[in-house]
Amino acid sequence: TPHLEFDFTFLKSTTVSDRFTFMKESNSFVKFENEIELLNASNLPPYIGSPNDDVSMPIVSVKDLKKSYLSPNGRQELILDVPTFELQEKKQVAMRGSSGSGKTTFLHLIAGIIRPEEGKIVVDGQTISSLQEHQRDLLRAGKIGYIFQSFNLLKGFSCLENVRMAMEINGVMDHGRALDLLESVGLADRKNHLPGQLSIGQQQRVAIARALVNQPKVVLADEPTGNLDPSNTDYALTLLRSLCEEWGSSLILVSHDPRVIEQFDDPIDWEELNQVQVNHSVA
Repeated sequence: TPHLEFDFTFLKSTTVSDRFTFMKESNSFVKFENEIELLNASNLPPYIGSPNDDVSMPIVSVKDLKKSYLSPNGRQELILDVPTFELQEKKQVAMRGSSGSGKTTFLHLIAGIIRPEEGKIVVDGQTISSLQEHQRDLLRAGKIGYIFQSFNLLKGFSCLENVRMAMEINGVMDHGRALDLLESVGLADRKNHLPGQLSIGQQQRVAIARALVNQPKVVLADEPTGNLDPSNTDYALTLLRSLCEEWGSSLILVSHDPRVIEQFDDPIDWEELNQVQVNHSVA
């Protein structure tokens, strides 16, 4: 397996603007593209099933998932215990639950940002929980769109650059698609604006465009309207759901806002899905 010098932390954190500034100034995306091509040819575990299978497989499948964290007193505390969960292709679901109950941890596990101690996570036929970190990064870049509550836009880059960055990490260069998606979220005329020059609602729309630009199989939305006022909440939610439907992406949205949850059919109660009784705050 080839060694990747590039750090995919962009999909995990916002503390990487210096890395991307270096890449941009040194014109090192060409080298990055070549490494992506090599990695695509490496020995990723095979997909489960076959395109000829008659039985439709869920796009996300979770089995016996457990995650613990080290508590301040030095003890390992189980904070997530999900016996089973499935999401069908092109399905949109909402999970309601209180803040600090482990919903974000669940999304991070599905995205492969962190690994479970036990259990199996399958995304689009790929057992992501068994992959090495660089393999999880690659799968996430191509198959999963993530929308953060705090947006996590790169402050030193324009709207268009933020969207294109997600494509470049996936080894794709399609300037037209990035522009089309910004137009879809109503920001084509602000494509050269920096995040700090946008309103909160506009920043969230850039985050939605970035999450969908690679036409992901799954979009994970972590309290995506948590920082928005009611009017922007309704607009952003309608936009997100319509774009997911248009692009054929499944959606898992977590929120503690009843205004958001009531817009979904059959929302999932997170406290019932997670078998752990949480007695402390968990991200």
